Amino acid sequence: MAVEKSDDLVALCKRRGFIFQSDEIYGGQKGLYTFGPMGVELKNNLKQAWWKTMVWQRDDVEGLDASILTSPNVLKYSGHESTFTDPLCDCKDCKSRWREDQLTDSTCPSCGSKNLTEARPFNLMFKTAIGPVDDGSSFAYLRPETAQQIFTNFKNVLDSTSRSIPFGIGQMGKSFRNEITPGKFIFRVREFEQMELEFFVKPGTDEEWFKYWVQARIDWWVEQGIKKENLEILEAPSNDLSHYSKATTDLLYKFPHGFEELEGIANRQDFDLGSHTKNQAEFDISADVMENKDSTTKLAVQDLETKKWYIPYCIEPSAGVERGVFALLNEAYKEEEVDGKTRVVLGLKPHLSPIKAAIIPLKRNNEDLVNQAKDIKNTLQKLGMGRVMLENSGNIGKSYRRHDEIGTPICITVDFETLEDKAVTVRDRDTMEQKRISISELASYYEKYFD
Repeated sequence: MAVEKSDDLVALCKRRGFIFQSDEIYGGQKGLYTFGPMGVELKNNLKQAWWKTMVWQRDDVEGLDASILTSPNVLKYSGHESTFTDPLCDCKDCKSRWREDQLTDSTCPSCGSKNLTEARPFNLMFKTAIGPVDDGSSFAYLRPETAQQIFTNFKNVLDSTSRSIPFGIGQMGKSFRNEITPGKFIFRVREFEQMELEFFVKPGTDEEWFKYWVQARIDWWVEQGIKKENLEILEAPSNDLSHYSKATTDLLYKFPHGFEELEGIANRQDFDLGSHTKNQAEFDISADVMENKDSTTKLAVQDLETKKWYIPYCIEPSAGVERGVFALLNEAYKEEEVDGKTRVVLGLKPHLSPIKAAIIPLKRNNEDLVNQAKDIKNTLQKLGMGRVMLENSGNIGKSYRRHDEIGTPICITVDFETLEDKAVTVRDRDTMEQKRISISELASYYEKYFD
């Protein structure tokens, strides 16, 4: 059962250390969030799952970690300086500020007034000074997406890895957008992380590859625990495409506030590599690409059969980490009646769970029990499946409840019998079934659980 109201999820996230409002002690910063002890584990596990699938398990993708500060020239020729804007309206009565597409019948959603300013373009990019003097002559942008540094490093990756088309470059990292109206919890924020792949293909094969990546990304989200019935596919109409796109398909997820974008897959054609290429006229690229007089590099490849040079097309699956975390938390949230009481459970897939196992001594601070629990914890931790926690609370019921709420798949109780029979009690999160397992067999059981 997904949450009916986002308030339930927000409360759980704060109570159990998943997500906090940034700078909360000073009233909080709108559109900025901090991932707490459990949230950072979940977030890292999601990113690791993406990297494992998109880079490690493929023979045609390389990774990248590029700088956040971005040259104005990069974002000039990518089109961001001129097109990366939202139409902005102000309400003259209540002074609230809105994107034009948030208005119905030119009415302020806050106070109902129709006394609004004319829409004006608002650039979403953050700018910062470079160097000791802030005189406006030397500046950079905080990148609004991770994609552009992939394109500008295309030749570096190509030359250093001897890749050939088709191949991809994957990157995860921070991006920044000065959203006019951030909100809906962590759905729309000003600082976020992206998981992006730029997959370069030969022109003429792009439509086939585009279909492949749409299906591949749907399958991946289902593997992470998203139900198919909570996903929808939206193909953007031609009049609503981004300036670089030949085709775009959005994967929509049923968030508590309704279906909205979880990931987008775009056919960016040769727009980006062409835009960053010196002497573009030598190549068959679209006429609306700005002539680049600043670039020193030709981001092109040679067809080994025809010996002709061409600029590859690019298919881009792009997902936001925060939106992914939001969707997974929403999907995993369950409330169950157990012995007349409500049990809240996060039924996360084991590989995503912040804590893989909790080791619980039956009695708090009992030296023999705690030492045995530490030995088990260290043994399981060395297996490298993820974080294992020693839960030395002394209250087995509260410990079970806490770990149900943070999604821990198994709890392992060390009791006084353990000191005699060298066995422990293992409790399953989802079924609540308990079984006695020998310590000597525990590592094998634990590894099989996460296969």
